[in-house]
Amino acid sequence: MTAGKQKGFTYLALMLAVALTGGALAAVGELSSRAAQREKEAELLFIGREFRSAIAAYYERAPGGAKRYPQKLEDLLEDKRHPVVQRYLRRIYADPLTAKAEWGLVDAPEGGIMGVHSLSADAPVKTGGFDKADEALAGAASYADWKFTYSPGLPAAR
Repeated sequence: MTAGKQKGFTYLALMLAVALTGGALAAVGELSSRAAQREKEAELLFIGREFRSAIAAYYERAPGGAKRYPQKLEDLLEDKRHPVVQRYLRRIYADPLTAKAEWGLVDAPEGGIMGVHSLSADAPVKTGGFDKADEALAGAASYADWKFTYSPGLPAAR
C-alpha cells in the first residue's frame, strides 16, 4: 500500500472514533438531564406534600371551631390565631423547577388557599405510580397541573 492510502484510512478511522465519542457523550448528557429532572420531581412531590399537610393543620386546628384556610402562604409560618403562635412550616420553600419561592395558588371555594402548584409549564417525566394521596397527579400535561390541595374529610397524607 502507498503512504497516501494509509493516511486516508487513519483519517477515516479517527473521524469514526470522534463521531462515536460524540454520540456516547450526547447519550450520557441525556441520561444526566433526565436524572436531574427526576430529582426535581421528587423534591416537588415532597414540598407539595409539606404544603398540603401544613394547610390541613392550619385548617383543622382553627380555634373556636370556625375552620378556615390560610389567606396567604405566610400564615403557615406563623399562625397568630392561637394564644401561642403555631408554625406549620419553617419557611416557604422554593419551587425546585423554577428555583423561585413563587407558587401558583389554588383558591378555596369559601376563600383562602387550599393548595399550591408549580408555575412550571414543563411536561413531567413521572406520569403514573403515585401514592394514593397524589393519584390526581397522574397523566398531568405539565407540572402546573400537579396541584397539592387539602379538602376537609380527605386525609392530608404526606
